[in-house]
Amino acid sequence: SLQALTVAALALPGLMLSPAHAEDDEVSFQYGHYQEGKRNLYSVKNDRNPIEVESLLGKAKISLSDRIKFAFNYTQDTWSGATPISTAPLVSKGNRVIEASTPSGRTIKVGASPIIFSEILLNKNFIPLRQKSSGKVVGKDEDLVHILSTASPETRKQGDFKLGYEWDEAALDIGGGISVENDYESRFGNINGRWDFNQKQTSLNLGLSYTNSDTSAILDHDATSYIFNTNFSAITNTAFSDQIEKVGALKIMHGNREDWGTALGLTQVLDKDALVETSVAYTRSTGYMENPYKAMTVVFVDPDQQTKRLTGKVRALLEQRPDERNQLSLGSRYIQHIGMLDAALHLDYRFFHDDWGIDAHTFEADWVQPVGNTWTVTPRVRYYSQSAADFYAPYLLSKQAFSKSVFDETTGTSSTVFFDPKQLPANFSSDQRLSGFGALSGGVTVNKQFSKAVSLEAGFEYYVHAGSLKLDGGGEGSYSDFNYFMANAALKVNLSALGNAAVSDHSSHHSSHHGGHQGSHGGPAGVMFGHMMDKTNAVMVGYRYMYSRQSGDMLHGSNTASDLDIVNNGCGKGSKRCRLTPTYMDMHMHMLDIMYAPTDWLNLMLMPQFMDMEMNLRELDGAPPVQQGGHVHTGTGHATGGVGDTGMYALVKLFNAPMH
Repeated sequence: SLQALTVAALALPGLMLSPAHAEDDEVSFQYGHYQEGKRNLYSVKNDRNPIEVESLLGKAKISLSDRIKFAFNYTQDTWSGATPISTAPLVSKGNRVIEASTPSGRTIKVGASPIIFSEILLNKNFIPLRQKSSGKVVGKDEDLVHILSTASPETRKQGDFKLGYEWDEAALDIGGGISVENDYESRFGNINGRWDFNQKQTSLNLGLSYTNSDTSAILDHDATSYIFNTNFSAITNTAFSDQIEKVGALKIMHGNREDWGTALGLTQVLDKDALVETSVAYTRSTGYMENPYKAMTVVFVDPDQQTKRLTGKVRALLEQRPDERNQLSLGSRYIQHIGMLDAALHLDYRFFHDDWGIDAHTFEADWVQPVGNTWTVTPRVRYYSQSAADFYAPYLLSKQAFSKSVFDETTGTSSTVFFDPKQLPANFSSDQRLSGFGALSGGVTVNKQFSKAVSLEAGFEYYVHAGSLKLDGGGEGSYSDFNYFMANAALKVNLSALGNAAVSDHSSHHSSHHGGHQGSHGGPAGVMFGHMMDKTNAVMVGYRYMYSRQSGDMLHGSNTASDLDIVNNGCGKGSKRCRLTPTYMDMHMHMLDIMYAPTDWLNLMLMPQFMDMEMNLRELDGAPPVQQGGHVHTGTGHATGGVGDTGMYALVKLFNAPMH
């Protein structure tokens, strides 16, 4: 499931300690929804949709023999929305809308863009000054604001596996997987071992992992024209000049990263009602560590200005992080069974430290409470706090001119000389995940056991992120505060229990086969209204997958349309003519079919669908040039995903006809 983004940023795929006990064979399917709240932009209305994520997670754990276990996981995330690309002084007015005139002369909003380039006034102490629209200075203004950029929907898909062998007092797991996005691919492998001692009252776990990741990120089309070191004519002497590739109108950042990790854990049973777990993990990361979609705002101020107030040129550079990171984490967990309430208390603490200067603390508690025979309710609370990275800053102030015109007396010509990068810090970032902040969240999970084989689980968590929640104070300003919620639902099927039930049902069916059908063996759950279950609390589940692709020429009626026909006649006139055409469209659909009989005369049916679609685009021959603020999707296209059509039905038994 999708975890808090700040916590997930510290984790690596593929490094997971083996459980200290064998697990039943099980398949499960989970859907999750993550939704951020809108951020405060202060000077302008924020009408952009915040980050939203739709997640699917499918799991399978299967015993190949008494000692050989196999597990497979499939994860799919689709996200879109507005997210901070940088932070800047509020007076720089970096969040602006793109407007256009209609044929009737009316001005409308056609988009939003982070326009980071601007000029601001500062006093002699280099503090920004606020001005009225008339230009009159009204005083100092040190307020900050996030500069937002909107991301089109993108989908990440990950598959991973684990193959394990169990001895009487030991176990060994070998696993690996791959995570794929349009701009990122990560491959990982791991090996985990477990040794049991002291009559299995003590377990020692050791894990090793390796991850290799490649970035090929198309830089933000909204922002690249305002980021100095992505302007292709000016990047030869700046960072990443050898990593940015220009392909048509696109600029692609390339990078590679490696992660090596190890983890050691100890589980000790204290008595029949309590156990404690401790762990230590170390990870070393090297290579391209930056986020290609994050920029650093820099205010360049020429200190030689002779005016009463200084003019600062606001520009942006791609963030620069160290090329290596060493991370250490310590964890502990205490589990206590409360006999009189038949409940369990879980207490967790984790400490994280790295050589970037970040120290983080996580405190978590949850209470697992059975209710009746088939319900379990688990409330939880979590607190997280971290210090800022050494190179984190909301923005940089550089006491040098951004550019100067230099006259060469020898040639008699003038040339422009840009700022000296050596006067900037070696590393800098305004990514809020590297800032100092605290976070508080609370949630609840409810589990309903329909039978020994089938259970349904639903959860909700609300999260508040604020600099004022930092453990020892001194966190980021309120401009960076935000909140989000996560909701998820999971269907779990215990294959071991299902197998036992199947043997019993088969025996019953065989003994009564010649006496007519008893109605206990209908068609699959996905055959709508094809049968009805006549046993109270009976459950039937099914899963279906469908893939389709559409491709070929564009048609006008039954005839093939040429590129020029589409350009001139498909969209509009002048600059409104068509630029792109699809080359193919892929659709993936996951369908769940769930039937439940609360009584012998009523069946309830739930049939949700989860879809993701991707359309690849190419530029038409003879297409008009891209206008300022326009989107460029050549070679990348569009993607989307989420919950599709969902049906809910009820079947009611009106009468029973023999032999029917």
